[in-house]
This record gives sequence, structure tokens and C-alpha cells, in this order.
Amino acid sequence: MRRRLLEATVECLITDGYARTTTHRIAARAGVTRGAQVHHFRSKEDLVVAAVEHLAEQRVRAALRGHRWFHNDADPATDVLGFLWDTHQGDMFVATMELWAAALTDGVLAGHVARVERLVNQAVIGAVAQLLPDCAGQHALRNAIYTAMDVLRGILVASFADREPGQVRRRWDRAAAYLTPLLAEAIAPGR
Repeated sequence: MRRRLLEATVECLITDGYARTTTHRIAARAGVTRGAQVHHFRSKEDLVVAAVEHLAEQRVRAALRGHRWFHNDADPATDVLGFLWDTHQGDMFVATMELWAAALTDGVLAGHVARVERLVNQAVIGAVAQLLPDCAGQHALRNAIYTAMDVLRGILVASFADREPGQVRRRWDRAAAYLTPLLAEAIAPGR
């Protein structure tokens, strides 16, 4: 039941947004009574905080599955950028964006989101390090990955306004052309 409530919370964040996510909607979506919901989570804040952690676990698992993007060919920088693109797609990222936006005005939520986001980012960096073990621990590679994630997230946030699916990919491809040499240089010392 707890898992159903967490998944329903994430679904509500995606479809309704943070502001319209209520404990009543969550309980209805999860198919449980309000009393059962209160038994597991006393408030919306408790539910959302637990959902942040649940969402982070899902994002970490998705990041760690990213090894399929690495082809061990002559262009690992392109593989890294493909991996980053893939880890930032879909409903999990949309729900994460809702939480980031809500954290702007909710200090308690902001603290939880920041803590969990550090774990997710470390998992992404760790996945790349596992797949490029000669480069693991290199400060330049870590910085290049964070820079690429910052650019990608900015593009994705902007895409929420223009809603043209092909445009977001074209913008990422354009940015990736500039990011590839940065990543290649960071990877090169270890190769």
C-alpha cells in the first residue's frame, strides 16, 4: 500500500502539478481510503518527501541502467551525452521538475529535494565512472558531466513552454556539438 501511495503521488505530480496534488487525489489514485493514506503518511508534506526519495531511487536505477549507451567505440564523449539525454527523459524527470519548482517557495521541501538530488547526481557520475573506469575520479570529467547536465536541464525546462518535441532534441544536438569536445578532453587523459 505504501508503494501504491508513493507511485500515486508521483503520478499526481506529473498530471496535476505540485500545487494541485492533494492527499485526497493521491488516495483516490492509489485506490485506498483516506484513513489508510493517513495511517502511512500523515500529511501531503510527508507523502511528497517520501515520494521525492522514491522518485530518486527510480532515477538512480535508471541512471545505473544507462550502461547500454556505452559502446566502447572511439567516441565515448558522444556515448556520455547520449546517456545523459536518456536519463533526463520521461515522466520521472517531469515529476522531478515539479518538485524543483515547488521547492522554490517551500523551504522544507527544498532541503529534501537538494539532499536527494545530490544522490541522483552522484549516481549518474558513478555510472559514467563505472563505464569509463580509466577516467573515474577525474575532476575534469565530473565537471564536464555536471556542465552537460546543467545545459540539458535548461533546455528541457525551456521545452515545457514551447512543447514542440523535435525542437528540444535539435537544441540538445546543437549544445552537444559544443559539449562533445569538452567531454572528449576530460576523457582523453584517462584513455
